[in-house]
Parts: sequence; structure tokens; C-alpha cells
Amino acid sequence: MTNRSPFKYFKTSSEIIRLAVMMYVRFPLSLRNVENLLHERGGDVSNEAVRFWWQRFGPMFAGENRKRRIEGMQSSRWRWHLDEMFVKINGEQHYLWRAVDHEGEVLESFVTKTRDKKAALKFLRKAMKKHGRADVLVTDKLRSYGAALKDLGMADRQETGRWLNNRAENSHLPFRRRERAMQRFRRMRSLQKFAAVHASVSNHFNQERSLSSRDIFKTNRTAALAEWRGLCAG
Repeated sequence: MTNRSPFKYFKTSSEIIRLAVMMYVRFPLSLRNVENLLHERGGDVSNEAVRFWWQRFGPMFAGENRKRRIEGMQSSRWRWHLDEMFVKINGEQHYLWRAVDHEGEVLESFVTKTRDKKAALKFLRKAMKKHGRADVLVTDKLRSYGAALKDLGMADRQETGRWLNNRAENSHLPFRRRERAMQRFRRMRSLQKFAAVHASVSNHFNQERSLSSRDIFKTNRTAALAEWRGLCAG
């Protein structure tokens, strides 16, 4: 018995829905920008339809994409870079904790209201539940990391340094650009949801262009796009 297609009762084709979600999440575009780009390609779609699609299908695409990426291989446990971003929600400051591996792939995102030991413990336990325990954890000098790692019996695996955590700092930039285009967030739940979807999409299309030749980059880019078009195709 085959699974029912999630696009069954939608008049718009699944190809356009996947394209709209990918454009909105991956690039710093507003809902109306995506509407206009689709219109130029012959698609009669409203910005509210794009909003509905990303909210409904974004987590579904991200979940299937993560499942495919880790199928047959284990997550990297050699070196993790941990850092937290300051994010405003309705004018109130929150913190988006992020774990990035040595290749720049986002492993985990977690939103909290505080930046204390309790929040750091929740973040670390969530990341380790999915990916196991890393051999080395690179952090800034925030004391919450040291206290949390001490409770977990991993204080000897922590490394701190002035430039050691540039990998995590650089990984924030695509999300910051996306945040400005969305004119910030209004709820913690919305931020957590979008951060998880954005991380999955960024990981999927991140080809480390500077580390490969033009021909290899083009091949990998084509393969990534073809795989995206096949998400939830059943």
C-alpha cells in the first residue's frame, strides 16, 4: 500500500510548491518577492499561499531531507562549534543556540529566553540526543557552557579561543540575512520552527564552493536540486 501524496487536494502542482518553499526559506526574500518571481514564471500564486505552503510543507520537507542525509551515515562527532545569537521577538531579547560541525553543517538550533546554565544544558542534551557526544566542543567564553559541560562530565572536551569559533560565527550570516527579510519574528515557536527548516535547507544546498572546482560544484548543485524536487514525491 502506497502512502497518500501530501499534495493530493492542492490545485497547484507539487513542483511549484517545492520551488516556492525553497525560494522563501533559502533566499532573503519576502512573501511578496516570491509571489512576484513565480508570476514572472507564469504562476498565479498569492503571497498568502506561499505563507501557507512554507508553514505546512517546510517542516515536512526539512524532516525528509534530514532523514535522507543521515541515512547510511553517522553525524560528525569530531569537532562541534557552539554559539548563541541574539534574536528579538516582539522587542524582547531571546537567544538562538546553534551547534555547527567542522564543515559548517548546522546540527541543532534551540531557542531560549535566557542564556544561563539551565538553557545551555537543554541545548546540549537536545543536540547530543540526536548526534551523540562530540570529541571536541569549541565555545566562546560564556560561563554557561563550562558549567553545563561540567555537569555532563565533558569539561575536558571544551576549547575556547579568540578565533577558534569563527566557523559558528560565519554560519550565522545566512540566517541573519533571512531574519532581516522577514522583519524579525513574533513568537518563540515561529522562530524555532523556521530555524529548524532553514538549517535543513541550508545544509542541503551548501556546496562549500570555494573548496571544489567549477565542474564539481555544478554537478553537486544539480544533484542537490534534483534531490529537493524529489522530496515527498510518494
